[in-house]
Amino acid sequence: MARRTLIDRRAFVKAGAALAALESLGPRAAGAISASPSHILVKPLGRMAYTPATWYRPYVSQRAHSPDSVTWLQIDLAEARAIDAVRLYPAFTPGDAEAHGYGLPLRFRIEAADETAFANPKLVADHTGFDFPDFADQILELAATGVSGRYVRLTATRLRPALDGIGYRLAIAKIGVISAGEDVAVRRTVTGDAAYGSPRDFAQITRPPRPMGEGVVTDNPGNVSSAAAWRAVPFGASAPLAGVTPGDGIFRRAMENNISYLLTSFSVDEMLRPFRERAGKPVRAGLRKPIVFWQSTLQGSCAGRFLMGAGNTLRWIDHPELRAAMNAVIDGIEECRSANGYIMGYPEDRILDNERGGYTRAWVTHGLIEAGYGGNTKAFPLLRGFYDWFDRCSYLPEMMRGGTQGVQGMIANTRTFFTPAGKPKDIETVQRYYQENYWLDGLAQRNTDMVWQYPYDRPHNYLITDFCAYLDLYRATGEERYLNAMEGAWDLIHDHWEHVGGSIAITEFGEFPPKSYRLAAQFPFCETGETCGSVFWVRFNQRFLNLYPDREMYANEIEKSIYNVGLANQVADHGIIYHARLVGMKGDLPVPLCTNSCCEGQGTRLLGSLPEYIFSLAPDGIFVNLFEAATIEWNQGDAKMQASLSGDFPFHPDITLRITCARPSYANIRIRIPFWAAGVMRVQVNQEAAVSGNPGSYLGLARTWTSGDVVRFRLPMELKLSRYIGLDQIPGHRRFALEYGPILLALIGSDSAVLTSGGRGPEAILDRIHPDPDRLLHFLIEGQPQFKYVPYWQVLTEPFTCFPVIDPA
Repeated sequence: MARRTLIDRRAFVKAGAALAALESLGPRAAGAISASPSHILVKPLGRMAYTPATWYRPYVSQRAHSPDSVTWLQIDLAEARAIDAVRLYPAFTPGDAEAHGYGLPLRFRIEAADETAFANPKLVADHTGFDFPDFADQILELAATGVSGRYVRLTATRLRPALDGIGYRLAIAKIGVISAGEDVAVRRTVTGDAAYGSPRDFAQITRPPRPMGEGVVTDNPGNVSSAAAWRAVPFGASAPLAGVTPGDGIFRRAMENNISYLLTSFSVDEMLRPFRERAGKPVRAGLRKPIVFWQSTLQGSCAGRFLMGAGNTLRWIDHPELRAAMNAVIDGIEECRSANGYIMGYPEDRILDNERGGYTRAWVTHGLIEAGYGGNTKAFPLLRGFYDWFDRCSYLPEMMRGGTQGVQGMIANTRTFFTPAGKPKDIETVQRYYQENYWLDGLAQRNTDMVWQYPYDRPHNYLITDFCAYLDLYRATGEERYLNAMEGAWDLIHDHWEHVGGSIAITEFGEFPPKSYRLAAQFPFCETGETCGSVFWVRFNQRFLNLYPDREMYANEIEKSIYNVGLANQVADHGIIYHARLVGMKGDLPVPLCTNSCCEGQGTRLLGSLPEYIFSLAPDGIFVNLFEAATIEWNQGDAKMQASLSGDFPFHPDITLRITCARPSYANIRIRIPFWAAGVMRVQVNQEAAVSGNPGSYLGLARTWTSGDVVRFRLPMELKLSRYIGLDQIPGHRRFALEYGPILLALIGSDSAVLTSGGRGPEAILDRIHPDPDRLLHFLIEGQPQFKYVPYWQVLTEPFTCFPVIDPA
């Protein structure tokens, strides 16, 4: 009988229960058993070449209908090797409340042989006579004595139920073959049986080790820098926290719709239910049943969603009903606060369940921060009390790896640090328990594997919120490695995972290689253009724009994300859809729009904050970043100034900026010349030509302003075609997107339209596209009246495509 060792993924031993389960099967099953509290420690990898294997996804066999179906996996070691042990790495879900593994066979044997047919196999381990227990997330090492061979085969003779409960599968994260202390199976060829083997996933079995090892503990005190040595980096310009009034335009209407959505989606009592249940307080009778997962698992996130939207909105629009609801939610959270400062809507000892420690904690944190800036005086003290608990809690070593996508929680700490309630400990906690040095190095090298092959849990557009946190670390400490890595991260997303129009072309679960730009769903809920990703992209770019306010490219990214995703995914005052689908039917309609989904939460957060992207405040004046109707009031030295933008952008290109001030005042007012501008843009001051600027820059008007001064300019907007280069090609055809300035246009009338240019090439189609005289920003196609181009954000229930075929190739 092979000697079995459980290798615990934690710094403290939890193997006892699993060993007891094995021992209970009797001496025949137990054999010689020992538990090891150690991790498998692996040195960080350097720059990694592409491999078909992914770090984060396990091997999963084809579905079998009987548990007694036999399936096998075979590793070719390339030459005969002495085999000291075989390690089985179970497939498991981080954050599973019961730490269950899945897919490790109930019964199996492991053999070695010198020939591929296994005519004379040598036994490593035989567990075919009894059902093997679930070892959850622990690694099982099976020692071999006097065994050698070129081929190693795992044969499953009884399977566990599939994770989704339908049929039976073999699922395993990795198999290691240990020879002289080395895993000689890494990157070796894997084959399997024809009946149930899954060739797509064979490479998972011999994937390389993860850069920070296979454990779930991250505790690196060496990453923590001394707060006394920090050199905080000031913003070159800052986003206004207040003082901007949205005018009558697209942003104002979107914000009013968002207010209606916030007030009608969930009641205050429904939002406070998990907090009251956790605190043992009465819950109002007759409430709707919590929505599965979004409310039942991510307890408290519904309140975070509401506070993000409401707190942001109330900085710009005074709405008594919305303010009363926001204050009621904060009051309820305060009433449920524990003596140690704990405030979340789930028990302390369940913080590692699912995405609670990352996602839910971040949402409540964002919500309290927005409520604090929105005028609630209790929000920041509540926040500080909680982080005094969190920054010292015993769960921190497992917070990033022990829960599902725990890394997304780091933004909560860094944002807290920059509030009036912040402390250095908030930053130090992130450095010690969340910082991934291999990732920083890989991002700085522009290594695409760092995004689509992120080795822990699964790649997702939520990685962008981690980028925001690392840029916060740069601002807090002044350490250049954070900045270098985040400039690399920006390049990677922009160059490889951003659709024409600005939506983010990577989401969770699917495969999104660089420049894949997928348009079709790989399977349900695995689509593209998730609202969350674009909100995080806006926040990431805003941080860069604040650091470097004259770099127009960041404002350009913010603008595209708002018009072509944020506004596009809002469905009037009914709710916010999940995906900015670019072909077919819009988003997730007609499913319910009020489910407290991740995209609702981040969408309402963005919509409530729209005015803060229009202007930036600099020590010597302001930057005009966007062209929506709005008025900003600010103090220029000891003088109060006001600037009012008007026009009807993007329907009309003519923009006016009017200055009001009590006395003549000097200020530098910088006007953005958009990257998408068709040519030089000329600016007039008081009807006299002042200056002109080139696309992709800011034009500075540094002068003494008097009340009544007027700045006028026309944005050079034109139609632009961009060829689709992603994976979802139509053989023999070419697909193109059409933009007007920053606005992505959608062709309505068919999701498989073919436009003809008369044989003169795709660009010639522009000669046949003309403005609709009856609808602003709508375009008719000469000779093909069945089709029409409209702003993508206006599409709702019509079939459409943002990538029609133009002239079959």
